Amino acid sequence: MTVSSLQSLIQRFFTDRLLNQLGASQYTVAAYRDMFRLLLQFGCKLLGRPPSKLLTEDLDVPFLGQFLQHLEVERGNCTRTRNNRLAAIHAFFQYVAISEPALALQCQRVLAIPSKRYERGPVEFLTEEETAALVAAPNPGTWIGRRDKTLLLVAVQTGLRNSEITSLRHQDVEFGTGAHVRCLGKGRKMRCTPLRPDVAAVLKEWLSQQGGAAADPVFPSSKGGRLSADAFQRLVSRHIATARRTCPSLMPKKVTPHTLRHAAAMALLHNGVDLSVIALWLGHESTETTQIYLHADMRLKERALAHSTSSGLTPDRFRPPDPLLAFLEGL
Repeated sequence: MTVSSLQSLIQRFFTDRLLNQLGASQYTVAAYRDMFRLLLQFGCKLLGRPPSKLLTEDLDVPFLGQFLQHLEVERGNCTRTRNNRLAAIHAFFQYVAISEPALALQCQRVLAIPSKRYERGPVEFLTEEETAALVAAPNPGTWIGRRDKTLLLVAVQTGLRNSEITSLRHQDVEFGTGAHVRCLGKGRKMRCTPLRPDVAAVLKEWLSQQGGAAADPVFPSSKGGRLSADAFQRLVSRHIATARRTCPSLMPKKVTPHTLRHAAAMALLHNGVDLSVIALWLGHESTETTQIYLHADMRLKERALAHSTSSGLTPDRFRPPDPLLAFLEGL
């Protein structure tokens, strides 16, 4: 039995499986594309063959184990990112198992690679002072500086995800009464996020300087196209390095575009906004996801503690009023 080439399988996986059968969103396709780009580049370097010459059989469990180790050690990916990459690999080999029965045993072994467990640390976010230092870091005397300043200001106020803010187009922004931005987020949920008057004014000034068509990106690259996710990451890293000179509290923090999203959520929480509203603002499926912010800042817990006062009474042990309840309590 002839087995299809790896190149053919990958192409069919994207066109037939993801797009035609599953109708995957552009964000899912982009995430899987990035994983394969990294995987094929790693295979090219390790095996000494160009990506188009790699075989499906080359992607065995030892090879994929090395790739996952490479992501964590050499690329510095966190465990969560490593697991996301593995989920994309699993999705591909589920398709291979259906398309190429001759590779069923290899697919079974790959699908048995487990996700890595990890501890959830506290959410990293920026204080108001740190946010102000970051937004002030770009040089407004240059085109790139004005773009970066506007982008950072919109990011820390709206809490949009990396992919959402880089996908914004002119037609997604509304000014005037009820100024807001529209975005298609996770799970294909369309949502509108309000803009503060000061942020709306800065964004309006930026777009008036830009001009362009309705479908043009709000924050283009220097070549005029859409800003990539990696470019946004580098942008944040560059300006954080500048902000650290005036704001020492930023020194120990690892700041990413997602940290700006956390900063927006914490600002809303500190201003007394209800968790259910914050969940809608961020595009969370439920408030359970949003509850991580309750544990992120000791000031919130200290504020709750300040409302409690000691009564001076010794708490009494609960005593069941019925022997059957007493029996159950003793189990």
